[in-house]
Amino acid sequence: MLTGKQKRYLKSTAVDFSAVVQIGKEGITDNVINSVTEALAARELIKVKINQNSAENIRKAAKLLLEESGCEIVQIIGRNCILFKQKDKKSHYDLP
Repeated sequence: MLTGKQKRYLKSTAVDFSAVVQIGKEGITDNVINSVTEALAARELIKVKINQNSAENIRKAAKLLLEESGCEIVQIIGRNCILFKQKDKKSHYDLP
């Protein structure tokens, strides 16, 4: 579980990021879950965007991705969410 201070740090880091994974009209499929898992393994901190043509709710989608990939939800804004999963070794982020 991330503390408020850690979330603030991660939010400020992710401001300039573009969405790594986009969820389209088909919603959350196995391919989307695999993409999120791979992106988290490579980058630790990612942005996910739900396109306007998708019927998915961002909160439900973020919760499902959290359950499937074991990540933490840092922030949800509009149709975007920031997800974080810290590596066991050699993390890029030194959390406060």
